[in-house]
Amino acid sequence: MPHDPLRDGAGRRYPAHLDAWEVKEPKDWPGAWWANWYNLPPALWPLPVPPATYQRNRRYRDLRRRAEEVRRTVRLRRVTGGGLPATSWRFVAELPGGGLVGELRAHERSPHLIDGDDPSDEREIVLDGVLVAEACRRLGIGRRLVAMLAAEMDRSGIRSAHAIAEGGGVDLLLACGYQFETSRLWALRHDRRPATGNRPSGQGG
Repeated sequence: MPHDPLRDGAGRRYPAHLDAWEVKEPKDWPGAWWANWYNLPPALWPLPVPPATYQRNRRYRDLRRRAEEVRRTVRLRRVTGGGLPATSWRFVAELPGGGLVGELRAHERSPHLIDGDDPSDEREIVLDGVLVAEACRRLGIGRRLVAMLAAEMDRSGIRSAHAIAEGGGVDLLLACGYQFETSRLWALRHDRRPATGNRPSGQGG
């Protein structure tokens, strides 16, 4: 990765055999233990960031190079046809060879079915989930998928989207402009169990 213009704090060039990159915020400096706290304002950063940094570990260097390649070459598209219902929305992120590295699924619903109002042409989106391959996370793919969904909503005249998320998915959606709703939601689960007393014929018991 070309880094001739980069200089350290003493004005020296960085080693030519290493990949160096400019540090603009803590997340660009993965060697710092507080790098993941990049949501703090600069005034609260516990240390000043260096002008640039580099990775000596070859494995980490190769992972970073791979990440940059994925970020540069990944392509996003909406999947239509193939038996997919018109009210189902699916977006995928693919590499040039066709490898799937990300996916967003959503569906339309009619608000009047919830509120009991008279039927209307109003529609809204329910976000079913955003998945990104583990090796391709933190590259902005999830955010780009959500942005593509928003663009398609604008083209379709749909103004609202709803989602239920957990863990990192909450941070992703908040960063994409989603807000917490005032209503309280409960996560429910139903596991089907084998019926008792209906054993297949021919077996003893």
